[in-house]
Amino acid sequence: MPVIGSVALLAPPVAHADTTLTDLVDAAAGRLQVADDVAAAKWHSGAAIEDPARVHQQLVALASAAQVEHLDPDYVTRVFTDQIDATEAAEHYRFAQWKLDPAAAPAAGPDLAAPRAKIDGFNRVMLTQIGLQWQQLHAPDCAARRDEAVRDVGAARQLDEFYRQALTAATRDYCAG
Repeated sequence: MPVIGSVALLAPPVAHADTTLTDLVDAAAGRLQVADDVAAAKWHSGAAIEDPARVHQQLVALASAAQVEHLDPDYVTRVFTDQIDATEAAEHYRFAQWKLDPAAAPAAGPDLAAPRAKIDGFNRVMLTQIGLQWQQLHAPDCAARRDEAVRDVGAARQLDEFYRQALTAATRDYCAG
């Protein structure tokens, strides 16, 4: 999964002293926030929010990368399916806002390649974090640590209620594996 350009985080990473799931959840939140740019690009180009071919391509590439990293490809596919579903929900959310208030729609949208490059970068960070946090993701206290990380990241990134809910959905299967 090549990355074009550098990955720009939308908010500074959350600092923490101990080993937590914060870095993984923060990358998931950053990836989720790219949905605004993707929605703007699709709004202006008239493209559909759902892109099953791209989703399939991404999931196959991520499962393959998981195998290379000696991670369970089914787990990785499940985690990224949740992430993609939450991202599509965020795009629908923005479209709904703009349909109700066309003046709130962005005047222009980026070329879709730019936010997709950011997504690819966040995917790599998330896959790396999954590998680094594999034991925690399968520990009995995983759900509590994940919930704490979601709260901390949501506060640090100043996510609104919708994006906090989307982040919870994006991370729901972190501890299911």
